[in-house]
Order: sequence, then structure tokens, then C-alpha cells
Amino acid sequence: MERKTNADRKNLQLYAITDSHWLNGRTLYSVVKESLEGGVTFLQLREKELDEEHFLEEARELQKLCREYQVPFVINDNVDIAAAINADGVHVGQSDMEAGDVRAKLGPDKIIGVTAKTVEQAVLAQERGADYLGVGAVFHTDSKADAKEISFDTLKDICRAVSIPVIAIGGITEENVRELAGSGICGIAVISAIYAQSDIKKAAESLKNETCRMLAAEITEEKNN
Repeated sequence: MERKTNADRKNLQLYAITDSHWLNGRTLYSVVKESLEGGVTFLQLREKELDEEHFLEEARELQKLCREYQVPFVINDNVDIAAAINADGVHVGQSDMEAGDVRAKLGPDKIIGVTAKTVEQAVLAQERGADYLGVGAVFHTDSKADAKEISFDTLKDICRAVSIPVIAIGGITEENVRELAGSGICGIAVISAIYAQSDIKKAAESLKNETCRMLAAEITEEKNN
């Protein structure tokens, strides 16, 4: 039985995470706009190098942009800024604020995403009020130095263990996304597969098309089992 969640599965299909490392002279606003035009369905602001003032400034600008495209906008880790700008929610890792405490600060209607790498972490996050899980790294990735890969079987076990939506993250590209079919995920989260590309809009469009094919294969496999 599915638990009520603030995160719509359809919105989690192509989840983009910002990273100024890939800007190459472009502005964060412009690259995010291109990615939204290409079909990104969910956006997380994750900028580890920005000070609080500039992070808040970027957050306000990107929030306004996401509202124009009717795409949910969440903040990575910083619950106080998410509350200050009335963002759609926040995503926290295992070493950040626990989901129940985040819920207490943000209220019942905000989206709370939690990173999980094991079935135990996933079940606990769901029990404490998470709306969706980000699980990975499912492939090798250079975007997070401390990211350890998890197996396809672990990803599948996590999807089976919880009723809230699960998205895969870590090293996902247009070329390997179909390998995730049959895992039970409802979408993918990416950074460089979109923002490190020269044509961001086209990269988002292509990745979304491949993700749709992967999810279609997922549905077909469920019906056959």
C-alpha cells in the first residue's frame, strides 16, 4: 500500500541537480533555463562553494524560474534557506538533518527527499516522513568524491521495501540509463549528463526521451511478472 507523499512520481522523472563547476562562463540561471526548456521535471539547487548570501540570491532567482515552468524546486541540505524562501522542499543526506526534524521545521506540505544507500536507511527515512528517496551511486560518478556505487539488486530491493517514490542517482547518462529498467525506480537524478554538456537543452531532451523508454520498459516488465 502506498503512503501519501508530497512528491508526484511524474515530477521525479528527470530530476536535475545544479553544479556551478560546469558553468564554463555561463550563468546558473541560463543553464537551468535551458534544462527546463529541454524537459527537466524537478530541480535541486546544490551549490557547495557558494556563501550564504549568494546561495540565497541564486535560490530566489531559480525558484521564480521553476515556478514559471511549473517544476518543483528544492534546496540541498539548507533547511533554513528552504524555509526562508518558501521553497517546495529540501533534500538531505544521511549526515544532514533527519527527515522528521526537517518536517517539523518545514511543515506537512513540503517535499522532503532523503539520500539512501541501504534498505535499512530507506525504510527509516520513509518512517520518518521522507516523500521520496535518492538512491545511488548506481554507476561510477566523479560528481561526488565520496560516492560509493550500489548494486542493481540493492536498488531493486530498496524500491520493493518502500512505497514512496525512488529515483536513481550517480553516473547516469543517456547511454546507460536503460540499464536501470526493472529496478522499480520512477525517475533519475543527474548533474553532468545535462549541465556538463555544450547544448544543455538538447542533452535534457535526449535524456528525457531515453528515460521515458526505460520507464516504459519498466512497466512492461512489471506486467509480465
